[in-house]
Amino acid sequence: MYQTSGRPFLAENGGCRVVDDQRIVNAEQIHPRDFSWQLWPVLPLYPFGKRQTIRKEIVKETIWNFDQIQGIFYVVVPIRMTVVKLEAGGLLIYAPVAPTPECIRLVNELVAEYGNIKYIILPTISGLEHKVFVGPFARYFPTAQVFVTPNQWSFPLNLPLSWLGLPPKRTQILPEDSSKTPFANEFDYAMLGPIDLGPGRFAEVAFFHKRSHTLLVTDCVLSIPEDPPAIVLLDPYPLLFHAKDHVSDIIADIQANRRKGWQRICLFALYFQPRALDIPQWNQVLQNALKASERSKKGYFGLYPFKWQSDWQRSFEALRGDGRLFVAPILQTLILNRAPQETIDWADKVASWDFQWIIPCHFDSPIQAEPHQFRQAFSFLEKQTAVNAGLFSSSSYPLPEEDFKTLRVIDAGLNKFGIVPPAKEKV
Repeated sequence: MYQTSGRPFLAENGGCRVVDDQRIVNAEQIHPRDFSWQLWPVLPLYPFGKRQTIRKEIVKETIWNFDQIQGIFYVVVPIRMTVVKLEAGGLLIYAPVAPTPECIRLVNELVAEYGNIKYIILPTISGLEHKVFVGPFARYFPTAQVFVTPNQWSFPLNLPLSWLGLPPKRTQILPEDSSKTPFANEFDYAMLGPIDLGPGRFAEVAFFHKRSHTLLVTDCVLSIPEDPPAIVLLDPYPLLFHAKDHVSDIIADIQANRRKGWQRICLFALYFQPRALDIPQWNQVLQNALKASERSKKGYFGLYPFKWQSDWQRSFEALRGDGRLFVAPILQTLILNRAPQETIDWADKVASWDFQWIIPCHFDSPIQAEPHQFRQAFSFLEKQTAVNAGLFSSSSYPLPEEDFKTLRVIDAGLNKFGIVPPAKEKV
C-alpha cells in the first residue's frame, strides 16, 4: 500500500483495494460486475460502464462521501455524493452518483445501521453528470422522497422530469423557503439562479447541515489537492497518460509521475487550455501517432494532442494556491459573470451560516474553510476588493489572466454569434 494525502490506495500489483478509510477488502472478493454502470451511453464519459466507488467517513457516524471518477480523454476528476445521517433517523443523499452494485452495497451498509434513505437531493439544473444518476439511484430506494432544484431543463428537448427517469409520484420541487421542507430542522439551503445562458440555464443549491457545521455545494467552489485523490489512484493509467511529454514516452508508474499527470489534468479540466499548454496541428498529431510504438498506442490509438511548456507547474501552483477555495475559471468566465449581483447576494447568504467544512461534488473534500473564505472566492465579480465594509478579507484570490485566454476567446465567440447573453458589469 502507498500513502498519498493521508489516504491509502491500491497498488497496480496489489492484492487489496480500499472501500473506505477504515476497511480494506481482498481484490479476490470483488467481481467486475460490482462496478457495472449499464446506462453509461446516456452520458458516455470515461470510465464508461465500469465505475468504482470509495466511501469515506467525513464526520464520525454523521457524514460520508462516495467518490467515483469521470472524464473525457483521460481527464478524470472525482464526482461525489454525500450521505448525511438525520437526527430523526434515516439518511439524506446529496447529488447521487452512479448506482453500481458496489455503490448500492456500500449505501445499504449505512442503511442497515442508521435507517432508510428518506430524501434524495438533486442540487443543480444544468449538471447532466449529476442529473443522470438521480432516477436510477432513486429506484433502489422506493420510499425515498426526491427533491429537485426548481427550473429543471433538458437539451435538445425540454422533457418532463418523469421522462428523465425521476419517479413522478415521489419527486417534488425544492421550495424557495427552506423552512417548508421536512428536513428544515437539520438543514438550511440557498438557491443560486437560474442564470440565463441562452440555450440553457445554471442553478445550484448549497445545503448547510447545522449540527455538523458543514456546507454541501455542487460546482460553485472547489479546492485542488497537490496529489491525486484516492479514487483517481485506483486506476493510475489516466495519470500516467497525462504525465507524458511526447506520445512515445513510456512513463514509469511512480508517485512523482502520478502527481505530474494529476496536476496537468487539473489545469486542462478547469481552463481547457492554460497558457502553458500548446495544441499541435492535427496533422502533426496524426503523424506522431503513426510513429508511436504499439505500447504507447494503448490510449486513443497513439493520439496525444498536448504539448506542455517547461514551466507548466507555475500555472498549477497559481491555480491551487495554498489549497484555499476558488471558483472554477469556467464558471468565472462563462456563467457567473452573467449574474454578478445575484451571485454575490447568494454568496452573502451562504456566508451568513457558521460552517467550518465544505464538501463540493468535485476535486478535494472535505475542505476546512470559514464563511469569509467562501465569500472571498466570489470577489472576482466585484469592482472593489474590499467586501461588505470590512467584514471579509480585502484580498481576493485572482488567477493569472494569461491562463484565461482560451476561455475569453470562447466567451467572445459565444457572444458574437448570440448564443449566450453578454457578461454583465461587476458590482
